[in-house]
Amino acid sequence: MNFKITKIVTFLLLLSVGNAVFAYRGELPDFASLVKQTAGAVVNISTTQVLKSHKTPREFNIPDLPEDSPFRDFFRRFFDELPEERDARSLGSGFVISENGYIMTSAHVIADATEILVRFSDRRELKAKVIGSDRRSDVALLKVEADGLQAVRIGNSERLSVGEWVLAIGSPFGFESTATAGIVSAKGRSLPNENYVPFIQTDVAINPGNSGGPLFNLDGEVVGINAQIYSRTGGFMGLSFAVPINIATEVMDQLKRSGKVSRGWLGVLIQDVTSELAESFGMEKPTGALVSEIMPNSPAADSNLKPGDIILRYNDSDLSRMSDLPPLVGFTPIGDTVKLEVIRGGKSRIVDVTIGELPEDERQLAERAGDRAVDDKLLGMTVKDLTSEQKKKMELDEGVFVADVAPGPAKRAGIQTGDVIVQIQDATITDVDSFKKIVDQLTPGKSVPVLIRRENRSLFLALRTDGDTDSKN
Repeated sequence: MNFKITKIVTFLLLLSVGNAVFAYRGELPDFASLVKQTAGAVVNISTTQVLKSHKTPREFNIPDLPEDSPFRDFFRRFFDELPEERDARSLGSGFVISENGYIMTSAHVIADATEILVRFSDRRELKAKVIGSDRRSDVALLKVEADGLQAVRIGNSERLSVGEWVLAIGSPFGFESTATAGIVSAKGRSLPNENYVPFIQTDVAINPGNSGGPLFNLDGEVVGINAQIYSRTGGFMGLSFAVPINIATEVMDQLKRSGKVSRGWLGVLIQDVTSELAESFGMEKPTGALVSEIMPNSPAADSNLKPGDIILRYNDSDLSRMSDLPPLVGFTPIGDTVKLEVIRGGKSRIVDVTIGELPEDERQLAERAGDRAVDDKLLGMTVKDLTSEQKKKMELDEGVFVADVAPGPAKRAGIQTGDVIVQIQDATITDVDSFKKIVDQLTPGKSVPVLIRRENRSLFLALRTDGDTDSKN
């Protein structure tokens, strides 16, 4: 009898487990239907760029051979035949946003392109023209001459929840119409050197070629543009980032109207509030954006905002960290007056600031900012523009001043506070903008020569960057 009861109980347990498994499977999204519904609006984008090169590579000197050497004529003819320009091709993704041929993609996908070819799911290929491109948000708008195209439906990225299922479709490594799925890992991510985009972080498999492709929610609406990955190898490692579609559509509207994007500008240098700083300012917890400097001739300079103020609130938006502020300022209409709630001297007060326009040319911003600093986390040092006094004293016209060196690649290379960096590889460093641009292009794990000026003498050091970096794909 006991044996029969045991068999019955075992059967019931197995039945309940089976039902639970089927119930679990029943809750999984129907990605097959979602792909069928949306894939026709996703396109492959191939571009051609013209790269200029020196006839004789800089690192190679033609040997000084005797006049009668048979190799002398060989080397001369070889280098004379090297092309000064060559075509380079790259691949990316995009998606149709209107039946009459408007297409969205990432700005870095079509950067410096001389020709853009859009390939549709039905194998049609059409040339596209650039309506506008915005480097700061990494959004570009293209147009092809066509009608009756399948277009995506635009969703609302603000409604996304962490843990929600999402689907990406694109062309990783050129494999067209590849679908990958995952969940939203986090929202509002701030990435190094990306001040104006609160990225959506996902664990969707994204690889080179996916850039510019859509990120869909389960309703088949686009909620983001796949833009970057975090990788030590150049391939997917579980961390991918997308531009929220709400940000992208604001950029798109401006690109459609004028071909460029105008952004709000406050004119402050800010930093995060650490636990130690919060305690020193009499705050219960670290929050907000600490104003470390007011740029001259800026909107902040014309207001009552002061260095040492901690901005807690921007109009109706609370700031939990400094990265929350730039996107809010950037998309505020030029000329609007905003209310900033700040902590000053342990007391809360309201400061009104009229938002100006962020200079399109970063050199104009440099002139207004005066002595600017870049805190480079990748190399572990802070550099500043040389002042006119420093240039005169050191007899230099170019370079950046090393203001601080933390543990990291720069310290291991032997770079010291007070050094002036004048060259990285074969690129001359003119100011903090050129320094930032060159550093962003360094290959992780590769050693590069750095020329510094120290106490009126020049010195080369070997700098090797760490192996992990945020890379665009």
